[in-house]
Amino acid sequence: MITTLFTDWTVSDICKGFIYDKNEEKGLFGLDGKLIIQPEYQRNYIYGDGKRDVAVIESLLKGYPLGLIYFVKNKDGMYEVLDGQQRITSFARFVNRTWPFAVEWNGKTRYIDSLDEDDRNRILNAPLTIYVCEGEPSEIQAWFETINIAGVPLVQQELRNASYHGPFVNLARKEFSNASNANMNRWLTYVKGDPRRQAVLERALDWVSDGNIDDYMAKHRDKSDITELKNHFSTVIDWIDSIFDYTGKEMCGLEWGRLYKDYHTKAYSKDAITKRMDDLLGDPQVTNKKGIIEYILSDESKPELLNIRVFDESTKRTVYTQQTTKAKADGVSNCPLCAIGSNANKTRIYKINEMDADHTTAWKKGGATDISNCEMLCITHNRGKGNK
Repeated sequence: MITTLFTDWTVSDICKGFIYDKNEEKGLFGLDGKLIIQPEYQRNYIYGDGKRDVAVIESLLKGYPLGLIYFVKNKDGMYEVLDGQQRITSFARFVNRTWPFAVEWNGKTRYIDSLDEDDRNRILNAPLTIYVCEGEPSEIQAWFETINIAGVPLVQQELRNASYHGPFVNLARKEFSNASNANMNRWLTYVKGDPRRQAVLERALDWVSDGNIDDYMAKHRDKSDITELKNHFSTVIDWIDSIFDYTGKEMCGLEWGRLYKDYHTKAYSKDAITKRMDDLLGDPQVTNKKGIIEYILSDESKPELLNIRVFDESTKRTVYTQQTTKAKADGVSNCPLCAIGSNANKTRIYKINEMDADHTTAWKKGGATDISNCEMLCITHNRGKGNK
């Protein structure tokens, strides 16, 4: 890889021909049309918060260096920002009055036009330190990952976008990373995270690839068609909507790709599921509300997903004492199941740490997790009962 250091480009040079897309929240071009400020694999602009963007301008006004910036030079002679697009977009917005913002300077609120001439020139003529690299894609992407360790770390999908950038990533980001997409609110009912940080795109790729995102992106990198990706994602979302009326927080962030794969061939009654959801969400015995969804999809065959409330230590000690006192008086084991047996444990008195608390009437049959529905069983019998 070849790297060249440039120190003669100024803020004014970079801002020449700057274009900012408000809909997609990103800077597009600069350097008189020779610089792509935000390639498709880069993250969206996240400095526009009135703090970080202002800090960039204040640094320039104080004469502070903005730090190293990295460009890639493409074979067509165009430059792409590899690292520094947040800083560039911030000062270009300010200088070119695109989505303008103000800074507090010398006790007054200032825009670029209202700065004193010497302050304005200090910004425009500020020299930048820019490394330009040329090389193979694998070399450039390895460098990209390394230099982005500092600052706001890239999430895994942002790094994948860099590694497999091309027409497929461009189209996929336009569909799934656009917060203004009309479908986004519906999607975010089930997908957790910020679409601008690639959360929705990552889930779409995860679902269609059965978890093998890198392999899928490598195979599709040069394709200009995301139909399969869009169709699979829409199919999963539509499947969820066809089964559940409930759209509460418990639905967000589940492994919907796996759930679709495991259960989409089963038939369900939406009305029956709605009623069961209401019952389980209102059941104080259920401590893992997110587990309700797969519990229902599995025909209620996986009660462990619900984390049914367990008996507290005070209840267990009280029940143990009562059972043990009565067992000793009757000359039988304090495990009710051992007591009706015929082996050597028929009269065994277990220590409390050798026993487990169990629901006399199972939770699934309406039994509550309280002292009236608690019995102590030896560990062997309790675990054997649970496995039946």
